[in-house]
Amino acid sequence: MIDVKHVTKQYGQVTALDDISFSIHKGETVAFLGPNGAGKTTTMRILTGFMPPTSGTVQIAGFDCLEEPWEVKKHIGYLPETPPLYLELTVQEYLIFVGRIKRLSPDQLHERMGIIVNQTGLTEVQGRVIGHLSRGYRQRVGLAQALLHNPPVLILDEPTTGLDPNQIIEIRDLIKNLGGSHTIILSTHLLAEAAAICQKVIIIHRGQIVAIDTPEQLGAKLRQSEILHLTVKQPDPSLLEALRKISGVLHVSPGTKPNTYILETEAGEDARDELTKLVVTCGAGLLELHTQTVGLEDVFKVLTKAEKPID
Repeated sequence: MIDVKHVTKQYGQVTALDDISFSIHKGETVAFLGPNGAGKTTTMRILTGFMPPTSGTVQIAGFDCLEEPWEVKKHIGYLPETPPLYLELTVQEYLIFVGRIKRLSPDQLHERMGIIVNQTGLTEVQGRVIGHLSRGYRQRVGLAQALLHNPPVLILDEPTTGLDPNQIIEIRDLIKNLGGSHTIILSTHLLAEAAAICQKVIIIHRGQIVAIDTPEQLGAKLRQSEILHLTVKQPDPSLLEALRKISGVLHVSPGTKPNTYILETEAGEDARDELTKLVVTCGAGLLELHTQTVGLEDVFKVLTKAEKPID
């Protein structure tokens, strides 16, 4: 649905994007992650036809962004970081205006407005002036204009910037519910947002793609060993040495809390069964045993400091 091949964007001597390539399939919701200045917004602007790449090609729904820009615009809904709102208009007046620009017939506009106003939770405020609405409702109006012509592709640039925690949850839930029926690329620097909404992440750093995968697979690639946290009821003096003798265990150390141990095992080695048997045999009393996962935040920190992409 979205196909980016060898795209480079230069501003004079500055290279904002350096030969990036990625594909997003129909129905996928993908997070586009990166530090500030990494090239996220530049990519969004190229995808929407707002600006051309210096080199490379971009196709949306099979249409080339440079050769067939009008067809591309028919197939995308775009919510920029600052929603393009006219604050003096009511919600209803604004959506009618947008619908006419997008060349919807009166019947199509009437039908789509009814659906979108309900879908984005704007029913109670559709007669109110946009300038009198909260930031959260304005963001909903921005999303409504992107959805009005029912595009198969949604491109959302920092959709929750500046919202309070409750508003962020509302917008995230709204975007999540759109997944499957729309192909969504979500530019964000909020890792919790990516983990909550998206099935796949693309991480960009200094204008280059450094990783494309699910959060789980990125964590697995990054992880060189498994970390287990063990809590017992009655630690035995010989338990620490016995833990070190378990097959696959690389290192054991006491935890920061009483009666806890931290075990490092070989990657892919599941020592939990043998570990459980040992603790029971020793009579130490197993209270808790869990694996420490490598989260998206850990992956992001490593990849945006690394000189090269991970394999």
